[in-house]
Amino acid sequence: MDKHLLCLGFGFTAQVLARALPDWTVTGTTRAAEGLAAIAAQGVTPLQWPGNDLGPVLAQATHIVSSVPPRADGDPALDLLKAHIGQMPRLEWLGLLSTTGVYGDHGGAWVDEDTPLVLRDHRGGLRAAQDTAWMTLYHDHGLPVHRFRLAGIYGPGRSALDKMRDGTARRIVKPGQVFSRIHVEDIVQVLLASFARPNPGRAYNLADDLPGPPQDVIAYAAQLLDLPVPADIAFETAGLSPMARSFYADNKRVANDRIKSELGVTLKYPNYRIGLKAILAAEDHTKG
Repeated sequence: MDKHLLCLGFGFTAQVLARALPDWTVTGTTRAAEGLAAIAAQGVTPLQWPGNDLGPVLAQATHIVSSVPPRADGDPALDLLKAHIGQMPRLEWLGLLSTTGVYGDHGGAWVDEDTPLVLRDHRGGLRAAQDTAWMTLYHDHGLPVHRFRLAGIYGPGRSALDKMRDGTARRIVKPGQVFSRIHVEDIVQVLLASFARPNPGRAYNLADDLPGPPQDVIAYAAQLLDLPVPADIAFETAGLSPMARSFYADNKRVANDRIKSELGVTLKYPNYRIGLKAILAAEDHTKG
């Protein structure tokens, strides 16, 4: 029987996932009517949501992945799924794309999937509450829920290389600060591995093997492009927005052992150096 993937939110990761499934039927949602044509251009059936009844596509979906963020008043994707309990007869796999922000700050120490999630009043609190709420779909209704906690996503068209080219790259230095990151193709690789080896109720961290200071990533991108390395900017004087400052409030290294041991994943891009070099090489190949 044909496989049908429903992407609640058809953003960067969902687009790459859809391209990896050329023989599947894929439906993607967008909140804005002007986004429908762009989705259709990728060979994906577009639906505006909220705005359209998703009942018929939910009834046909074998796989559903949501990248819809929670809001202060709730999670639209969770509400949708709860409203259709018992009406998704073909469903084999259900995935939530979340964030490693659910762990909060650990002073640069390592976190894994068993690390307690932050409380609701933290910056990552809405995501943590969403993570917990989705598990009610599993515990109370038996839906095949899988949670994926993503580090900072990068990939073609969305990396430090692009920031260097467009002049927005800044080397903001906060001593001791590290971030974890993950190439979008490795996210897709993990999702496909989970499709093949579903384990409902499980959570997975998606991060590469090399957490590191953000300024080092910018410096390496500059080196690859043979551009001057931007000057250091002290975190205290960087003039960051409250949202940007909040990202620096969380300092942790994200362990990724579970995707390797349980899903058999070998990362294509185990660190940002390999990832950025591959993006640049692919660009050069396209130009050639």
